[in-house]
Amino acid sequence: MSSSTGFQEFIFSEKRSDRIKQHLLFWAIWYLYLAFTNIAYPIGYEEWAYFKNPLHSISESFFIVFAQAPAVYIMLYFIFPRFILKKKYLVGLVFMILLWLLCFSVNFVVQTKILQPFQAMILPSEYVPQKLRPEGLSFYLALMSTNKAAFTITASALMLKFGKHWYHHQHRSLQLQKENTEAQLQLLTAQVHPHFLFNTLNNIFSKTQTESPGGSKMIMSLSDMLRYILYEGQKTLVPLKQELTMITEYINLEKIRYGNKLDVHMLTPHRVDGIYITPLLLLPFVENCFKHGTSNMLKNPWINLTVEIKDTTLVMKLMNGKTHLHENGQSKAGIGISNVRKRLELLYKEKHDLHIREDEEVFVVDLKVELVRIENKEQVDPVSVLQLPVAHV
Repeated sequence: MSSSTGFQEFIFSEKRSDRIKQHLLFWAIWYLYLAFTNIAYPIGYEEWAYFKNPLHSISESFFIVFAQAPAVYIMLYFIFPRFILKKKYLVGLVFMILLWLLCFSVNFVVQTKILQPFQAMILPSEYVPQKLRPEGLSFYLALMSTNKAAFTITASALMLKFGKHWYHHQHRSLQLQKENTEAQLQLLTAQVHPHFLFNTLNNIFSKTQTESPGGSKMIMSLSDMLRYILYEGQKTLVPLKQELTMITEYINLEKIRYGNKLDVHMLTPHRVDGIYITPLLLLPFVENCFKHGTSNMLKNPWINLTVEIKDTTLVMKLMNGKTHLHENGQSKAGIGISNVRKRLELLYKEKHDLHIREDEEVFVVDLKVELVRIENKEQVDPVSVLQLPVAHV
């Protein structure tokens, strides 16, 4: 790894330890800049010789940085994301004015109560004659320092923050592109002569329709599921009703396999018209129940699935019983769960909330996803609806 690559990774790293170092580096550079400009360009202070003393510039720069830092972080992590980015400009402007007044007050106190006594203590008396301290000087110093905080340092911090945001946005876009490419390759591998597969299932269905009605029903359900996975699974969005129907068919197939042993309680919404979801987003959780939960139960396996729609937010709670034998954890065993986590992070970043927990006897999945409502899907671009990143390579 080259030194430039290592520095780039450090600058854009999101690790807590690296972020602390990034902030320390930022303030160190800003401190050196202030100290240098105070020595080389004592703006407005040419008539007062003591301002050209390097020791004064070093001490003054330290106190300025100490006073500026809280204001910058308030602007960076409170006012800007909560008001400006959300287009609440008037409220944001009010908070910015209040912040400016607060900064000015703090800087004025620093100038009058800290810097001037400190200068008198560390500098020879000939550098700080009392007659060279007009009453308006402290006010002017506080005003200049506040303006530096309000414009130069805040603008620099915001530019760096936006730079990191852009970098991670591009990285996420490329990652999504890679995930989609891999998924398409896997799908192409799985789609070996799908028409042959469906024709074969139809032939078996015709044979079993008279001889074994129950078996023919299972084949028809399996055929519908395969068709959904192979064809609907390629789409960016599908009606939520289709996704819930597929889950119902899957559970019904498993109920036939278990017979009366399996206790299933399932509650899904009936009115979901116009609500769309990424396909195959919910099935892996249900499949995980049967693969790593109920299939290992010696007796009385059970599943409880509840799906609700609150406005356009899907709320799913899925619980199933598990045995004590599953010591390594159901969640670790489910590869499908890991894939769903990645898809949620890529497709519904900051629009979902997933919690998975388990104890000795119960495995619980709580999922909230902010879906989209589309009245006319033919006229809507799914990428813009989901706000998916688009790579510009």
